[in-house]
Amino acid sequence: MKKVTVFLGIFFLLTLSMVSAGGGGENTIKIGFNIPLTGDSPMVGEGSKYAGELIKNKINAQGGLEVKGKKYLLDFIYVDNELKAESAVQAAIKLIEQDQVLAVIGPQGSGRAIPAGQINNDNRTPMVSAWSTNPDTTKNRPYVFRACFLDPFQAPVAAKFAKDQFKVTRTAILYNLEDDYSKTLAELYRDNWEKLNGPGSVVAFESFGQRDQDFSVQLTRIVNSSAEMLYLPVYYNFVGLVVPQAKDLGWNKPIMGSDSWGSADLWALSKGSVAGYYFTTHYAAAGAVGKTKEFIDEYSTAYGYIPDDVAALTHDAVMIVLEAIKNTGLTNNLQQNRDAIKNAIAALKNYDGITGKMNFNAEGDPEKDAVVVQVSNAGEFVYVTSLKP
Repeated sequence: MKKVTVFLGIFFLLTLSMVSAGGGGENTIKIGFNIPLTGDSPMVGEGSKYAGELIKNKINAQGGLEVKGKKYLLDFIYVDNELKAESAVQAAIKLIEQDQVLAVIGPQGSGRAIPAGQINNDNRTPMVSAWSTNPDTTKNRPYVFRACFLDPFQAPVAAKFAKDQFKVTRTAILYNLEDDYSKTLAELYRDNWEKLNGPGSVVAFESFGQRDQDFSVQLTRIVNSSAEMLYLPVYYNFVGLVVPQAKDLGWNKPIMGSDSWGSADLWALSKGSVAGYYFTTHYAAAGAVGKTKEFIDEYSTAYGYIPDDVAALTHDAVMIVLEAIKNTGLTNNLQQNRDAIKNAIAALKNYDGITGKMNFNAEGDPEKDAVVVQVSNAGEFVYVTSLKP
């Protein structure tokens, strides 16, 4: 009986080692997605999942991902973080400990990516956030990367573009006080605007809470100020509420947005009220060429609408992880594989993604351009210019 028990114990350990090897089985690569499938911004999760499914289905239809002469099927696990920090932490723990994934894609927004990133880093599991622009997401976290530019880059180039484009010197800013991304970007934009235009050139600096629906108090102060434009670094669902209310109160001046505007739902939620406005983002679908257009066409055919920047950045994030796996290979040890993937991502040079070429610096951040788009009268995001570091 004792020999049988010992044998079963050894068999269990060998089986566990085999399952852990590729993060999903002897011939499977398991990757987790920590994304908001429900909550205030479900389109962020939908675009992330659809981009993942597009890659997985395409590669698996070809027999799997070839890694050092061997093919592995892709197994993607999607966990809903509900757009909540605590849920993102729990999702990270589940993916790392229970699902034993090789790497994690997301969370996408900074409010979730910052706390979840700490979990991934502490557990030495590579994480690539597609859409988190706050510096704290990757700071001092060697296992955490991102596929997008950072807010300390986005803010000054957006401020300079707005000043040159609109020929103004006085701005108002409205932001979400309870969102790390929105608050940080608003403060950075304020500081850079005042560097360009002098103290007092930000004539209104207004905030709201995550559950607010009525912005009339803040917008009335902005409308009655001497502001010549409004900077609105908030998620697309809030844009859909704020902009119509601003227009109802008589606002008829320029509005500049940030990359959080870049959702396929922006036009519908705003009832077209964002037509003519500009925002900084990560890629422009209208007029795309090469493999970017190929991705857009494949996504549109599969899901019936043009992919937004979250989907495009998620595509890049997934492909970065797969490229790292191909470069480093896989062993039968899960932790060794995670360590090797982390090192391989950090070593990527001139990676040519859907959203542009990128190299990763010591903090795990890509060096890449921002794009300015204008919302057309048909709701398309039309390329205007690129803004370089």
